[in-house]
Amino acid sequence: MALTAYDLTDRIAFITGAASGIGRASAVLLAQAGATVHCADRDEPGLDETRALITKAGGTAHVHPLDVADRAQVKAAVEAAGPVHVLAAIAGVMHTSSVLDTEDADLDRVLWVNFKGVLHACQEAARTMIAHGIRGSLITMASGAVDSARPGLFCYSVSKAAVVQLTRTLASELGPHGIRVNAVAPGWVRTPMTDRHAAGQQEQLESAMRRLSPLAKLGDPEDIAHTVLHLAADASAFTTGQILRPNGGVSMPW
Repeated sequence: MALTAYDLTDRIAFITGAASGIGRASAVLLAQAGATVHCADRDEPGLDETRALITKAGGTAHVHPLDVADRAQVKAAVEAAGPVHVLAAIAGVMHTSSVLDTEDADLDRVLWVNFKGVLHACQEAARTMIAHGIRGSLITMASGAVDSARPGLFCYSVSKAAVVQLTRTLASELGPHGIRVNAVAPGWVRTPMTDRHAAGQQEQLESAMRRLSPLAKLGDPEDIAHTVLHLAADASAFTTGQILRPNGGVSMPW
């Protein structure tokens, strides 16, 4: 008997942050599972590359250049995508500074993208799901940073902690509509964003993460994308309000 629990044929997926990293890997994988994928990001050349990868593999992709911090842009793109079955709100930014050195503008920028950007996408996708009677899946992107306090990651950690609480609250509110809401909290994964954050210390950081992982390895964007696929598909039909942690065992919270 064919395994159909991960078949997304005839479903529409909307993915933010799809121009690179985890967002791109997730867009490609969901398209391989049969979904029509709508890719959103500020990086237009990156979006075109993602679409080309999906099209070359025989999938269907559409691109939406936008800033997730702008609610009007997100609303217009979600409406253009049609009745969305799956949302993966993956777009994010990082900022490095101590708490005492953090400026209001730094915190505002990170919160606008990492928290409000997720909020905008979830609100608009949930509204279209409810309007069309779709028992869909909202997937947010948290981080392993919510389980520890790392110097210099104050803005990022606070924004991801807010995403976790948003996820739990939405799961409670949207459950009666048959809509599942879950978060993914990856460990350290090498992406263009983490490369910029590492600023020449990539090898040291990766070595440290390998030592901390019982598997002695780092994650790839594709590892996280498989968690996104699980939450997008019927295989996770009884899962909501949860924080899934594909992190190689670096963190094992109760």
